[in-house]
Amino acid sequence: MAKKKQIGRRVEGWKAKSWYKVYTPEVFGKVYIGDIVSADPANMIGRVMQVSLGEIAQDYSKQYIKMLFRINNVAGDAAYTEFIGHEVTRDYIRSHVKRRTSRIDATVTKKVQGGREIQVTLTCFTLNRANLSHIHSIRAKMVEVVSRLATEMDYDTFAKAAVNGDISREIFKESRTIFPIRRIDVIKSEAVRTAAEKAAAIAA
Repeated sequence: MAKKKQIGRRVEGWKAKSWYKVYTPEVFGKVYIGDIVSADPANMIGRVMQVSLGEIAQDYSKQYIKMLFRINNVAGDAAYTEFIGHEVTRDYIRSHVKRRTSRIDATVTKKVQGGREIQVTLTCFTLNRANLSHIHSIRAKMVEVVSRLATEMDYDTFAKAAVNGDISREIFKESRTIFPIRRIDVIKSEAVRTAAEKAAAIAA
């Protein structure tokens, strides 16, 4: 009898819940990325969805780019998100590491137009092994370009440029005269949470 009552309560609980379709932000095309079930739309705010850029763009050569979106609004049966970061897979990075070459990393945290902060991690792969002065020059150029673009773009535009390769291409263009470069990637980005957002997350 106890089991039957438990099953009954579980069924009633599921009946009380509704399904919501989740979409990417407008800057990424408001693409449908999945469903979430919830009894209360308010409980969905802050939930995070992970999806690859390959799925969003229908380009499966970009499956190695994992993107994170946080639900920040629910209207009807639709849940809308904001971009909070991305990261490329370790396999992708390992595939570009070659012998007798250099890998140069840089992490930059900047405020974009509107005052929001975002942190990006970049990796440069050279064609040949670079000496210390070239490594310092390339790293400085990476920081310089990111800092300049941050002053020219709002949060959504900068986030899209980090993911789709626009920032990487700009750095490559300005760095290739310093030393022969094979490729540059923004391998990770992350929205920097404000003190209020951190406090809200702790309270939750």
